[in-house]
Amino acid sequence: MSIDAKICGIRAPEVLEAAAKHGARWVGFNFYPPSPRSVAPDLGAELARMVPTGLRSVGLFVDPTEDELGAVLGRVPLDMIQLHGAETPARVAEIRGRWSMPVMKAIKIATVEDLDGVAAYEAVADRLLFDAKPPKGVAALPGGNGLAFDWSILSGRTWSKPWMLAGGLTEANVAEAVARTGATTVDVASSIEERPGHKTPERVEHFLAAVRAVGR
Repeated sequence: MSIDAKICGIRAPEVLEAAAKHGARWVGFNFYPPSPRSVAPDLGAELARMVPTGLRSVGLFVDPTEDELGAVLGRVPLDMIQLHGAETPARVAEIRGRWSMPVMKAIKIATVEDLDGVAAYEAVADRLLFDAKPPKGVAALPGGNGLAFDWSILSGRTWSKPWMLAGGLTEANVAEAVARTGATTVDVASSIEERPGHKTPERVEHFLAAVRAVGR
C-alpha cells in the first residue's frame, strides 16, 4: 500500500525541493500570520510557482475573511484551500463556492465525541484532515503543535471523502500511526523542524523515507 505525504508550512525553496525530490505528494503553505510557519502572499506566490508538476499545493487558512482569502488566492497559484480554524460547515461551503476551489477541512480531535460533527463537513468539503485538538489553558496554535491524539479513535472508521492524518507525526511513529488509523495520507509540520518555522531538507528526507518504508 502506498502512503502519500504532505509537508506543511514550507517557507524555503530548498525545503520545497527536498519535498519534491523525496516523494511528497502535497506541499502546504501557511497563511496564518500568528504561526511561525506563515508566509506572506509574495513569498507564497514565489514558492507556489516553483512547485513541480505532480506535486499539489495547499494554502492553509484559519477562519479567514474574504479579504484575507482574496489577498492570497488572487496571487498565489494553489490547488486546494485548507481550513484549520472553527469554520462551520456553512462557511466551508461558502468558501468552496466563492472561490471555485477544492477545500480540505481540519477536524480537531481529543475524544471520540469530536467526531460527531464530521458528517456535516463530509457533505461540503472535498477532503478531511484529522489533527490533534490544541491543549486547553495554554497558548497554542490551531495546529502544528507537535501533539498526537489517541489514534484508536479513528481505528476501523471510514468516511465518504478522502482524508489525511496529522498531529505529532514523526519518522519514528508514522508506521504505528498508519497501522492504527488506516490513514493513506499523512501530514507533517513540526517534527521536521530544527526550531519553530525552520524545516531542514535532511529532516524532510528522513520523514519521507520513513513514509516510503511504511508503504513497502
